[in-house]
Amino acid sequence: MEEIMLSEFIDKSRSIEELEGDRWPDPPRDSTTLVRSVHDLRRRAIKDLDVEGLRRLIAQDVGLQWLLPVALDFLRETAPQEAAGGWYDDDLLSATLTRKESVWRNAPELARHLDGTVRMLTDLSPYVQREVDEFRATLSDVL
Repeated sequence: MEEIMLSEFIDKSRSIEELEGDRWPDPPRDSTTLVRSVHDLRRRAIKDLDVEGLRRLIAQDVGLQWLLPVALDFLRETAPQEAAGGWYDDDLLSATLTRKESVWRNAPELARHLDGTVRMLTDLSPYVQREVDEFRATLSDVL
């Protein structure tokens, strides 16, 4: 049986800005590269975001309602190949694991999906393993 995609019902042809219905003003001229990047990425269609763009927005808690399912689908799809490689140190995985506890408590099915994906991985870096351990300890009652 094929697993249903978490992001199946997300309109990936739309941007976070469109989905939220909230157009941010252009960032001030003296803004950091990160601020300018986040503003730009919010305006791109979700389907046009690369893994780094997803990571950057998720790490800044932008558009999580739409981006976490997309990121979790990507992580699940790539986990078998990554596990076969024997070393898994992924910035997107780290960005998802380290979201606030409330994010996961409000979407426990996403937390369980992420936990299931992590269980597929082998040979995590010590840093990512620490994040996994903290994620599981914090959410043990919902996992």
